[in-house]
Amino acid sequence: MPAAAVFDPLTTFHEYPAEEMIRRSTAFAADMQRRRTVRQFGDRPVPRRVIEACLEAAGTAPSGANQQPWHFVVVSDPAIKHAIRDAAEREEARFYREGPAEWLAALAPLGTDEHKPYLDVAPYLIAVFARRYGQTPTGERVAHYYVMESVGIAAGILITALHHAGLATLTHTPSPMGFLNQILDRPPSERPVMLIVTGFPAADARVPRISRLPLEAIVTYR
Repeated sequence: MPAAAVFDPLTTFHEYPAEEMIRRSTAFAADMQRRRTVRQFGDRPVPRRVIEACLEAAGTAPSGANQQPWHFVVVSDPAIKHAIRDAAEREEARFYREGPAEWLAALAPLGTDEHKPYLDVAPYLIAVFARRYGQTPTGERVAHYYVMESVGIAAGILITALHHAGLATLTHTPSPMGFLNQILDRPPSERPVMLIVTGFPAADARVPRISRLPLEAIVTYR
């Protein structure tokens, strides 16, 4: 039988006056407009506690049936980072050689290629895994629901938290990514979703000139 639901009073919600809500939301939106994907990182160290706090924030994401189907592997060991780079560059070389022409054309303005030196240089790589199912202590499989939606929300919160802390990020998604299970010793129940590269940008970092869609292009009111 399912466990009986237990409810507690909501004590954590904090309401603000309308003017303060507008100030906070517009300031946050303006700060997020500064966020840029960075591909040139410096090797300056980042306090581990900063990464931990950002992961704690990511862990607050809503999830299907509150099953929290995510796992994060934080990589700072140079040898492991280099092993990830070697494997990722092999997959990326195949993609840039054989990938769909339309996809490659879409990537061209961003100046990307199979070379990923930032995987060695940045102080932290955070591998995001989706836990496709769980297991009971006796080894029985437990279904998870809305896994990719839940993990996507958690990853978005993590990227936002890292930016808020003053770090740059890059979402890296080599395809396929099964090598991450092997290198990071993760079980078959976990599917690698992305690598989040984070640290301080290099002093000479450059980013492609892009624009973001205006609000009226991404929102419809009914």
